Amino acid sequence: MHDISDLELRGIPGVFVATEEFISAGTAQSVSLGLPSMKRVYTTHPVQDRTDEEMVAMADQFFLEILSCITSGE
Repeated sequence: MHDISDLELRGIPGVFVATEEFISAGTAQSVSLGLPSMKRVYTTHPVQDRTDEEMVAMADQFFLEILSCITSGE
């Protein structure tokens, strides 16, 4: 999240991506960094035991949402 904060402060679009397990933590961290409206995308949890094929499917599932966050210009 610090990396996304740094990018945003430089005017470079970024999006924080984590699993839904970290919704509360992501919200609290973005507020503490002074960027409460930081763009975030939460994927299904967990990811550590997924196969390569499952990870590719997850990337496909969330790609458009992540792209939208980066290109929305908000």
